[in-house]
Amino acid sequence: MKIYSYNDRANICGTQIRILRKQKKLSQEELAARLQVAGVDLDQKAISRIECEKRFLADFELREIARILQISMDELAGR
Repeated sequence: MKIYSYNDRANICGTQIRILRKQKKLSQEELAARLQVAGVDLDQKAISRIECEKRFLADFELREIARILQISMDELAGR
């Protein structure tokens, strides 16, 4: 399966993730650690690439990020 980017973006929620993470006063390392505890294997570098909209997100990754940031997946996607 080929994955396509949209307007040179790999995801549509990276900017919102960065804003919410900073509002919660979490570093990228802390977010990555919480994700790893939840069973999602993302490191700080992956979080950085997500926030820069350079990395695609799997649905289970998005779900856990939304849970940690205490926001719905729809809100992360800008709906």
